[in-house]
Amino acid sequence: MKWFRRIAVGFFAIVVLVLAAAWLWLPPIDVPFRGMLANLIPSLIAVPTADAATVKSRLTVPAGYGIGVFARDIPDARMLRVTGRGDLLVASPSKGEVFWLAGDADGDGESDERRVLLDGLDGPNGLDLSNGFLYVAEQGKVGRVRFDDATGRIDGKYTIVIEGLPVGGNHWKKTIRFGPDGLLYLNIGSSCNVCLEEDDRRAAMLRYTPDGKFVDVYATGLRNSAGFDWRVDGALFATDNGRDLLGDDFPPCELNQIRQGGFYGWPFANGDRVPDPDFGGGRDAVVKSSIPPAFSFRPHNAPLGIVFLRSDAQLPEYRGDALVALHGSWNRSRKDGYKVVALHWDADGTIRSSDFLTGFLVDENVIGRPAELAEAADGAIYVSDDYANAVYRIVPGGNQTLDIGGAAKAAAGAAVAAGSADAKLIARGATAFGRRACQECHALGGDGKDGRVVLAGLSTRYDSTSLANYLAQPRPPMPPVEDDEMRRALAAFLLTRPQRIAVPAT
Repeated sequence: MKWFRRIAVGFFAIVVLVLAAAWLWLPPIDVPFRGMLANLIPSLIAVPTADAATVKSRLTVPAGYGIGVFARDIPDARMLRVTGRGDLLVASPSKGEVFWLAGDADGDGESDERRVLLDGLDGPNGLDLSNGFLYVAEQGKVGRVRFDDATGRIDGKYTIVIEGLPVGGNHWKKTIRFGPDGLLYLNIGSSCNVCLEEDDRRAAMLRYTPDGKFVDVYATGLRNSAGFDWRVDGALFATDNGRDLLGDDFPPCELNQIRQGGFYGWPFANGDRVPDPDFGGGRDAVVKSSIPPAFSFRPHNAPLGIVFLRSDAQLPEYRGDALVALHGSWNRSRKDGYKVVALHWDADGTIRSSDFLTGFLVDENVIGRPAELAEAADGAIYVSDDYANAVYRIVPGGNQTLDIGGAAKAAAGAAVAAGSADAKLIARGATAFGRRACQECHALGGDGKDGRVVLAGLSTRYDSTSLANYLAQPRPPMPPVEDDEMRRALAAFLLTRPQRIAVPAT
């Protein structure tokens, strides 16, 4: 009998190993789990590497924007928030940490410094800043701690203000954001693919006061609205992931305009009031009462983060529109999504979609999964990738790669290290050099064989004032630099390393 039991156990172990191998390596269901598992068992599971070469060869943004890797090796990078000083906060749910990433002062396109701001948390995902506090949504609670924008450091004790939230289930991550009314909005996803929830806080958006007092259930029927933001006119929009296991082409994922007291269909209706095959039968009135999507994404694209672009630095055709991170499908016969799209509102209210960041998915090969988005005041757009464990930065005013080269970084870095009185001005000039795509026509070193003008010897012909004046009215086709502060910064940067400076073509 013992030998029979041993054979049975051995056979069962082999079956489990085969299924596990299929789960991890066979398409199309490998992608969602590999990134998470890699953070838990890095020696066994490999994930893509986010580097400059990969970005340059694969990732594409619209003309007039540039993209680079702002930070790498951020495990399970998810929610993003930009601080008042322009630094970046990143939540890592699987590591239980919140990272602080310094802004790019030296102009090389990457964060200048990082540190763990909070650790020992239970699945932190939602982040927001309000009235000097950093709020963090963990799996079952929301805490806050005083945060100093100027230093990027916390001050005092991390205190729980909301507790007892439902935990576990399919959609356990919590998203938070402060609204125009000063209240804390909290989204809690469903516990399942499709079911009747016992806790009416699930598949719903809730509101709380800043000190954690419950206000109301703001909206219901939201299966997994992981991302939400307010348009400039105050309208609230949220993404929502449609249910699974109804085939490749149904139901659509959704963008919903959220209204107080609104019911958005789940689990009784999918898409535009289509009765759910499991729970919609015999509930015609409930299905009819549901609010249809403002816009439908392709089925199983899994829209997560959303941000309305507010910065005046954005190109006019995108200013005021929304960007949405499509995390990508897991249960389609062929993968779909894996990109960032722009949503444009026409005068009649119609919403159109266009690709904004693509290249994560090529011929079934996935190198990243956009998860969340944030916009800085200077127009920089940050995109987290919880598969490649990276954060990308997209900036207006560049080509597809934001890489001004080691010379720029060295020049600004040397000035800072030397304690130059103009160090900050030089660093701003280095950043401006990259954002204005000056490197397309000018090189900070090399032999000029690539056709670019090598900048060398400017200090023999210009001082800071005369060079700034030249930049105001340069010889065509070089475009003028209209902003006086930017001209001074560029001049300071270009004169920092005389041996690498070049005279603009005359």
